[in-house]
Amino acid sequence: MKYRALADTGVFVSELCLGTMTFGGKGQMWETIGGLAQAEVDSIVGRALEGGINFIDTADVYSTGESEVMTGKALKGKRQDLVLATKVRGRMGPGANEVGLSRLHIMQGVEASLKRLGTDYIDLYQIHRSDAFTNIEDTLRALDDLVRQGKVRYIGCSNLPAWELMKALGTSRAQNLERFKCTQSFYSLAGREIERDTIPLLQDQGLGLLVWSPLAGGFLSGKFTRDGEGSGRRKNFDFPPLDKDRGYAIVDELASIAEGKGASVPQVALAWVLANKTVSSVIIGARKMAQLEDNLGAVDVLLSSDELARLNAVSQLPLTYPAWMESMGSDRLPGEARSFDAAKKE
Repeated sequence: MKYRALADTGVFVSELCLGTMTFGGKGQMWETIGGLAQAEVDSIVGRALEGGINFIDTADVYSTGESEVMTGKALKGKRQDLVLATKVRGRMGPGANEVGLSRLHIMQGVEASLKRLGTDYIDLYQIHRSDAFTNIEDTLRALDDLVRQGKVRYIGCSNLPAWELMKALGTSRAQNLERFKCTQSFYSLAGREIERDTIPLLQDQGLGLLVWSPLAGGFLSGKFTRDGEGSGRRKNFDFPPLDKDRGYAIVDELASIAEGKGASVPQVALAWVLANKTVSSVIIGARKMAQLEDNLGAVDVLLSSDELARLNAVSQLPLTYPAWMESMGSDRLPGEARSFDAAKKE
């Protein structure tokens, strides 16, 4: 296992992060996604730690709190060695204010998460997605207070469009508030949309990238081909959405490369994500120990420049405006830009 810096925090996290969305099964959707009992959770967490993972990501909304409870039990006696992340925003009850990013809900949410996790601090506290009903400054001030109180070490976001993330960073800078250190976003060979705006923003602002669903909800597991769809949660829970015709072509290329390297299809798909240096950590989840074992092996799969080029070509998104305008190249004469730069320095 290798470790990567989480933005400029000085904290190093394993390049694979254990996701806990499969822990528990409270509610029909969560039972479909996971449904793991405590004994299974303990085994998966134990093996992940043995494999070098020091980063675990959960959320209050996963199985309506059950996942956090099970995660906390599995980490008993091991908490100090881990970077623990959770999230707030989702509905946690029927009340009008048991949802969102208001100060009220955040303050209630962090206390509930701390209790369920059995810890007195959260290393990375993330907003799960945006909330149109709450001023971003109120959200950031609440998160800033939690850092100052010592209940949270760092803050992050998830699933924000690039413009909203930049607005939050600008607000933090203007008001001298804690700023998001990373975003948790969907990114895979079958879902490269964040390359258009979010990744350039992260590179410009020095933020980390935590990748969720790097196998596109199991679509890139090798079980799904044009000849038929195999078993797996995606068959019953078709998420995240993707272009399946394009996806099948990606799977074909993955299978070809995997065969040549003696690796599995998921390992090659994960290796492609890990090859992007903007990525801080890739979140993996498992319902079975065999899945975890296979995913852990991805860190040893190195793709050649030719293999990366093949995967980039088959998964390339069509250019949208204004990207296709920029692709037309510069209209400056040869040497003109250099002359202008030199003039500015004089």
